[in-house]
Amino acid sequence: MAERKTFLSKKALKTRERARNKKPNFARPESWRYDKFSESWRRPRGLDHKMRRKIKGWPPTVSTGYKGPKIASGLHPSGYREVLVSNVNEIAKIDPATQAARIAHTVGMRKRAQIIAEAKKRKVYVLNFKVIKETPKEKESPEEAEGKKSEPEKEKSSKKAEKPKKAQKKSKVKKE
Repeated sequence: MAERKTFLSKKALKTRERARNKKPNFARPESWRYDKFSESWRRPRGLDHKMRRKIKGWPPTVSTGYKGPKIASGLHPSGYREVLVSNVNEIAKIDPATQAARIAHTVGMRKRAQIIAEAKKRKVYVLNFKVIKETPKEKESPEEAEGKKSEPEKEKSSKKAEKPKKAQKKSKVKKE
């Protein structure tokens, strides 16, 4: 049964892509005529409006004919259904065959790493996967930081101290 669903969803995704390519960029009526109108779509509502009446020669209006197949609605282009995940426990509820995880943007780096590790273990596809180099380390105490100072840094700090201050320019006052 799962194989048939994936076959149908792949076919539906291709059909949706074809429908998206045929769909025109719908422009707001009269946006090409007046600068005060933005191009963002607004439905024409006038009684005699040519676009509402779908008169030949006027731009196309939004209609259900440009819609993709119902099976493909809500699917990610990869073919999975998106599930928003904000903690590790929610990974267990995901079906790896049909669903993919999208980690919420509010999740921090530590919890994100745990979620990714759990997803790998359960073979769940993560849509917004980011490679995390290292887990954040705790801040060092000031004593340890001073002990780790390298030689070039010490030299730089000593050179700064040795430089004499520039003499301030005296403002010229006109004598009368």
